[in-house]
Amino acid sequence: PGPPFTHQQTPRKMVYYGQTSCEQDTERYLDVVKYVFSSYKKEVPLVINTMGWVKGEGLLLLIDIIRLLLPTHIVQMDVYDWKAMAPLTPEYVHLTPGLYTKGKQQPRGKQMGTGGAETWSSSEVEGDASAPQYKLLYVHPEFPRAGVAGEARVHSGILRDMSLLGYLGQLQCPDLGAVIPLHSLVPYQVPFNAVALRVIHTDVAPTNIMYAVNASWVGLCRIPEEIRCQTEGPVLLTQTPVCDCLGFGIVRGVDMERKLYHVLTPVPPESLRLVNCLLLGNVAIPNCVLVGQQGVEGEIPYVTSDYNYSI
Repeated sequence: PGPPFTHQQTPRKMVYYGQTSCEQDTERYLDVVKYVFSSYKKEVPLVINTMGWVKGEGLLLLIDIIRLLLPTHIVQMDVYDWKAMAPLTPEYVHLTPGLYTKGKQQPRGKQMGTGGAETWSSSEVEGDASAPQYKLLYVHPEFPRAGVAGEARVHSGILRDMSLLGYLGQLQCPDLGAVIPLHSLVPYQVPFNAVALRVIHTDVAPTNIMYAVNASWVGLCRIPEEIRCQTEGPVLLTQTPVCDCLGFGIVRGVDMERKLYHVLTPVPPESLRLVNCLLLGNVAIPNCVLVGQQGVEGEIPYVTSDYNYSI
């Protein structure tokens, strides 16, 4: 079917993690995995695509995920001419501690007491869970440069931008014709007090929150709590929720006088009625969208060359 950005589908369950790497918040990453996996009803086989981070804490996190999800098969692809990690056999995963889970301690002999050699205590053997049961399929490529890590980071950034552009393509008219620039599309108007706001990846002072949200990519989410705001807003969350994400949008403007967010999104209206939370993460609108705005007189909105790179 071609690369992923050419055939995007609406997922059954989605959470907006808001960062391209989970190194800064592995605990929330595991919470997100648990939340999404909880909706799997085992009616069809499930293929789990894990991360490429398999060094240090990344490997420990992978062991946690294996323990959490209990797969029936694991496909492990090695890297040519470089032993990155041990084969993830059921025995290895059983004995090795993860980032948040403990491994089974191999039994050690008791000290010889005055009564002679002691046997293993029954609680040490029977009380422990057995090793996980899965089949390991180990793939070892025989061609050079297979799995070279440095190039993957560059490619993943390009593919991410292509996915965002493919998603934004749903805003365009299905008839073949000229691409309509984003500033020519009619946005939804969302009252400040109708949705809660949260910046995921960094701390932003409440006085600066609107500067951060303006011209940003946001996850359109639904938190279980009802938004009850006595004022005109904005409503700011103090913690990042693990909640359903129904799609994405761009806050293309903030009307401070009328207390409105202007949001562009291809999410259908029946789903938008459920949205009560905007999550802003460390995922940016592709540069080409901002730089390539057509039909703008004067300076291009949100684009500047007057920037001090020493900051």
